Amino acid sequence: MLTKDDMAQLGQRGVSEETLMTQVERFKTGFPYLKIYDSARPGEGITVLTPQEEAEAVARWDKYLADGGDVCKFVPASGAASRMFKSLFSFVDGDKDTAPEGSDVDNLLRNIHDVAFFGQLDEQLRKTHSGKGVDELLAEGAQKEVVKGIIGPEGLDYGNLPKGLLTFHKSGDDTRTPVEEQLVEGAQSARQADGSVNMHLTVSPSHREAFARKLAEAVPAIEARMGVKIFVSMSEQKASTDTVAVNEDNSLFREDGRLVFRPGGHGALIQNLNELDSTVVFIKNIDNVVPDNRRESTLLYKKVIAGYLIELHDKVTAFIDLIDSRQYSEAELEGIVAFMRECFSFDSPELSTLKGEDLATYLRVKLDRPMRVCGMVRNEVEPGGGPYVTYNADGSRSLQILESTQIDLSKTENREMMAKATHFNPVDLVCYVKDHEGRKYDLPAYVDAETGFISSKSLHGRSLKALELPGLWNGAMSDWLTAFVEVPISTFNPVKTVNDLLRPQHQGLT
Repeated sequence: MLTKDDMAQLGQRGVSEETLMTQVERFKTGFPYLKIYDSARPGEGITVLTPQEEAEAVARWDKYLADGGDVCKFVPASGAASRMFKSLFSFVDGDKDTAPEGSDVDNLLRNIHDVAFFGQLDEQLRKTHSGKGVDELLAEGAQKEVVKGIIGPEGLDYGNLPKGLLTFHKSGDDTRTPVEEQLVEGAQSARQADGSVNMHLTVSPSHREAFARKLAEAVPAIEARMGVKIFVSMSEQKASTDTVAVNEDNSLFREDGRLVFRPGGHGALIQNLNELDSTVVFIKNIDNVVPDNRRESTLLYKKVIAGYLIELHDKVTAFIDLIDSRQYSEAELEGIVAFMRECFSFDSPELSTLKGEDLATYLRVKLDRPMRVCGMVRNEVEPGGGPYVTYNADGSRSLQILESTQIDLSKTENREMMAKATHFNPVDLVCYVKDHEGRKYDLPAYVDAETGFISSKSLHGRSLKALELPGLWNGAMSDWLTAFVEVPISTFNPVKTVNDLLRPQHQGLT
């Protein structure tokens, strides 16, 4: 039973009573597993372009920009960096004063001069430890003091900052954060005809001011160095997309008598994406960046997938115009069917049974949707979540990006399909979010509400169940026209732990 105070709380958050009760019911029913047709791989859903096709795609992207096409980089940047430093927190909170030999902490401290933030750390420690820097403290065996200097509020406070504001790379005397690398990458791949670069960051309310300060410092310097004009906008995940928490028995979880809401996951950002007034949008995680001298492959394949997107959109537009003209032949309709099967791995009973005007009407609806091209890399670890061909509620099949929790592993056929999987989740997405006449699609209308997640969490020592909305590139884009294109592993350089910054890809080495 909801109280007057509950209703007032809902009103403040912009959450309707109907939405709340729908979420509570979802905790009770759970989410269904997706029915899988097969894993996507080369020849079955993943397109491998030839060198000539890649060159043609790059040329098409260059032409799109030269002709005045607009584009924006959309970068989810609200994620905290705390998980990067999990091993460091464990060491500081532990009983041992010396990190075990061969441990992540030991490896980091042995190579501490190689991290880009070494100079900042050394300077900060000298301020708080009577002039003693990193080397002096390590020589005294004060490993915990050095680690605290990295993650603690008395030091760099990296354990409480967002990833986007950490120092990742160093070149000469210059250091860069991920947000700066994203700006430089945008200037090199998404510069519009008038010399402008558009970028949108989603940030947490608590870090918005810090991002604004960094941007005020970094943007003018990058503009001057690269001869561009950069426009950066920011937004926060909307309170209305937060989801209510429940107890283990699915009753409403309360603290001090008030309902508890939690962020709905990155799928909530479909609302932020929907508010952008851009035709083409790149989407990329904040931490998947490299220094200047390692960016060649990233830039090439960013243009490849963007140009391939424009090529696909050219064809879709031509097909829609043909259908609208009503001057099509059966052979031309069959050509559209072949295009849908080949480029998007889309199939349905209707493509085989409908003819003439009925088929044209069906194809018209299926063509007129937001479109995305996802860059997929070969999976070098255990198979799990990633690209699959799945069945939709209407009986059709399409390309989807799944998490392993969406796959029913009790079924032998699903385990066999997963074992055949060759590729990983996307490293880069490029989206076309306006229709053939330039009108914006209403992106939330294409979300599959059946593809969320339920997870176990805790708050102040009390267990709770949390509800995550369909992921941004998972169910939130379920009903889009989707194409998967293979890109090399060199384009995938995420920083999941602080020790990843010791990898050659983040050292700026030639």
